[in-house]
Amino acid sequence: MISVPESVSINSPKKTVVVIGNGMVGLRFCEKLVEFDKAGEYRIVTFCEEPRAAYDRVGLTSFFAHRDAEKLMLAKLDWYAAHGVELHLGDRADVIDRERCQVTSQKGVVIPYDNLVMATGSIPFVPPVPGVEKAGVFVYRTIEDLERIIAYSKNAKRCAVLGGGLLGLEAAKAVYDLGLEAHVIEYNGRLMPRQIDDAGSRVLVGKLESLGVHVHLNCSAKAILGNGCVEELEFSDGTKLEVDMIVVSTGIRPRDDLARQCGLDVGQRGGIVVDDRLTTSDRRISAIGECALHGGMVYGLVAPGYDMAETLATLLTGGDRRFNGADLSTKLKLMGVDVASFGDYEAGPEKATPLFFENPFGGEYKKLLFSKDGKTLLGGILVGDASQYGTLSMLAKSGAALPCKPHELIVGSSGGAPLAGGIDGLPDSAQVCSCNNVSKGAICSAIRDQNCDSPAAVKSCTKAGAGCGGCFPLVTDLFKAEMKKLGKSVTNHLCEHFAYSRTELFAIVKTKQLRTFSEVLKQSGTGHGCETCKPAIASILASLWNENVLDAPHESLQDTNDRFLANIQRGGSYSVVPRVPGGEITPEKLIVIGEVAREFNLYTKITGGQRIDLFGAQVHELPEIWERLVENGFESGHAYGKSLRTVKSCVGSTWCRYGVRDSVGFAIEIENRYKGIRSPHKIKMAVSGCTRECAEAQSKDVGLIAVEGGYNVYVCGNGGTKPRHAELLAACVDEATAIKYVDRFLMYYISTADKLMRTSTWCEKLEGGIEHIRDVVVHDKLGIAAELEQMLQRLVDTYQCEWAAVVKDPEKRKRFRQFMNSDETESCIEVISQRGQLRPADWPGELVSLEQFQSLPKPAAEEVEVDDSGWVQVGVIDDFPMDAGATIKYGKTQIAVFNFASRGEWYASQNMCPHKKAFVLARGIVGDQKGEPKVACPLHKKTFSLKTGESLSDAEYSIETFPVKVEGSAVCLRLPPVEVLDERHATEIGCALASSCLTHRNRELVEA
Repeated sequence: MISVPESVSINSPKKTVVVIGNGMVGLRFCEKLVEFDKAGEYRIVTFCEEPRAAYDRVGLTSFFAHRDAEKLMLAKLDWYAAHGVELHLGDRADVIDRERCQVTSQKGVVIPYDNLVMATGSIPFVPPVPGVEKAGVFVYRTIEDLERIIAYSKNAKRCAVLGGGLLGLEAAKAVYDLGLEAHVIEYNGRLMPRQIDDAGSRVLVGKLESLGVHVHLNCSAKAILGNGCVEELEFSDGTKLEVDMIVVSTGIRPRDDLARQCGLDVGQRGGIVVDDRLTTSDRRISAIGECALHGGMVYGLVAPGYDMAETLATLLTGGDRRFNGADLSTKLKLMGVDVASFGDYEAGPEKATPLFFENPFGGEYKKLLFSKDGKTLLGGILVGDASQYGTLSMLAKSGAALPCKPHELIVGSSGGAPLAGGIDGLPDSAQVCSCNNVSKGAICSAIRDQNCDSPAAVKSCTKAGAGCGGCFPLVTDLFKAEMKKLGKSVTNHLCEHFAYSRTELFAIVKTKQLRTFSEVLKQSGTGHGCETCKPAIASILASLWNENVLDAPHESLQDTNDRFLANIQRGGSYSVVPRVPGGEITPEKLIVIGEVAREFNLYTKITGGQRIDLFGAQVHELPEIWERLVENGFESGHAYGKSLRTVKSCVGSTWCRYGVRDSVGFAIEIENRYKGIRSPHKIKMAVSGCTRECAEAQSKDVGLIAVEGGYNVYVCGNGGTKPRHAELLAACVDEATAIKYVDRFLMYYISTADKLMRTSTWCEKLEGGIEHIRDVVVHDKLGIAAELEQMLQRLVDTYQCEWAAVVKDPEKRKRFRQFMNSDETESCIEVISQRGQLRPADWPGELVSLEQFQSLPKPAAEEVEVDDSGWVQVGVIDDFPMDAGATIKYGKTQIAVFNFASRGEWYASQNMCPHKKAFVLARGIVGDQKGEPKVACPLHKKTFSLKTGESLSDAEYSIETFPVKVEGSAVCLRLPPVEVLDERHATEIGCALASSCLTHRNRELVEA
């Protein structure tokens, strides 16, 4: 249990609300009561029998991609404590005593209540089929259920899912993603019988079967056969199906056992009876969500539950609101197939006139139901293409008059253009987000009055799109329409310097054969560039011409990771990641990595991509480290670049008894082919030797899974902040064909994606999605396949290891010097802990406390030549890269000097970023913002004026600047006396010690 906050007394005069159940609806009630209870009238206590607090059951299937329960959590435990919500985890409410008005838990906790809220949800219905108790039979409801399914599936090949409804198809997707042969068993004559009609079901069945999922309609299970575990499923007609697993998903039943136990009224078929105020037969007890029976109906969707939660919280805090039923519209993507229904999609001929559209070639079906006079839309069903769902469902819910003729909602206007959607014609009361009950008016108001400048800002402000996400495309459309009304343009321009998107600039650079940033800027841009456009154009140039990113014309364009060929870490140190193709490595190479890590005192870690990371390298150490690695056969792992990171592999047929192909060998071939190729975002790949999928290929940008006849090719998956399963591009192709398709896919992505866009997002935003990609890559719909292959092959043929080029080139190595005016080096601020004592790595003496630090004796200042006017020569022009910065040392102080050559200007500033107290500003990208010269900190991209030192992105911070002059080839700075800056330097180190963002080398991070 989370401790009761000190501000909340057990004997508090507050009213106590006990919430039984901490699922999605139970949590939403707690959130709304906290929000509406302005007077602090209520103490909230909630019981949760699961071992974790509320999580996203709607997104439960995504668990198979990331296997991380934390990613599904809806609120951190800190939230409960911060708002005084007492959460009893892993403790079931066991007894309700209505006479004493108290709840007793399984662990013996007794809580008296003033109001009791039943949010107990539902349980899976398991039909009484003989053999259902056998090993290998599972339900699909909780994270624990999924963990058991995953564990059991490792030794299974075929799985049957009982139930072809919404939850059954979710379960089938999970089974399919586990690499099992999937069979869907449905008692009715159609799939999703509560959401779609027979015609829609036919289209859906065709789509699923094309993916290899077997659909059995009009089938009922008679018995589950096997000796202690599942071996066969017998149907009522006597036929049998060999299976190793069964997932039961035949519906849900309201969880009303506690209500029955304490004598509350329940429905004949289950459910706690409530009125419009969500009150049960006991006025002190309410019920919300899937356990509640309202108007003879139990709602199995999250949106009605959220509406109930908000209604009840409003009533308890003195508001006036009623629950009058809920919209059952739903939009899903089941195994890559869009399925949606909205409004009164079951309206009969006495009420509605239907319009149908079916495209058997594209696997699309649409049915729209209109009022008898054809003036309003009542509801509809969409299968295969649900792109119009947001607009159509909104139109149906509003009851507004049609903005066009009925048929134009399906086929577009007579001019051929698709209907824009009639968004502007809908009333402000029209509901856009049913999960969070957000109206069109609320969204437009947020854009107008609260300065929401992006769809993401609208989502954060209004919660529209924060539930299932199905309405977010409509939120985006509304945002664009409202911005247009306000006279504000919404563009995808790269930045203020280029009035083009990345895709447009890629075409310009390719067509005009532009080879440098200055040429691109001259042809298509203005100003001097910035931290947004420089790396983006550097990536385009690398993707087309593949010249070394550290060659003079390109060096200053690179973000710090590419400029120093290593990932910058907190504190300003870097990581070293050698390439280990396919995860295969020799003992000799392992020894080399170990020796290098020991010699340079680097922290080592095995990565999820089957490589070894070395952390804590100083910038000046990088060439020496890599010289050792290159000599011993290692290449750059490009962990720093927006390029191919790794190709993960399982051991395949070489070792695994289940493997059908040499996944390691193929992974090595693929990694060596695509290594070093720059792209809009990082790319990860994997090769699995069989359908057990040990390399997790379906969570990668490109995944190949071995089957008996070849490889299945999957694309556009990722395991990032928004996990997405990859989708099947081509099935059962040989290795040569697989590589050909991957060549085309990568080059098409590189040519058309926006900056910093993952392949998963690119696919979602690309019109036509995976079908369009398949048409281009497999069927050569655009006639560009040969050109894509040639462009990719050029990149393969011109590959060079970037680190090998650096260690062999003295001029490139010079750029890694820590100080341009001194061969001395010093570590980044490094903290070594010993019982709370601290010491910066470059400071003499014993370990001391932070308070004692200020009194430490200071090292003697270096001799620095300063003329009478305070000018100090710190180097010559050639010491400083063009349009970039470098560091000089003045006494004990680090100063960043910037040669803004394209403007003919020089600047200097402190080298420590005031945000994270790291000495890194010289490594940032220089550019301009509305003409003001600036530098962007490489750590978190906070920008500072090089003229004034003021922050251009956060008023809280600023930096000190110094005058610069150039006499002949000499670069001079006007600086205060050495002892003055050394005193400041000591203060800077003290600030860094007080920061939690400190470099540590194989040591525990200190929280100073």
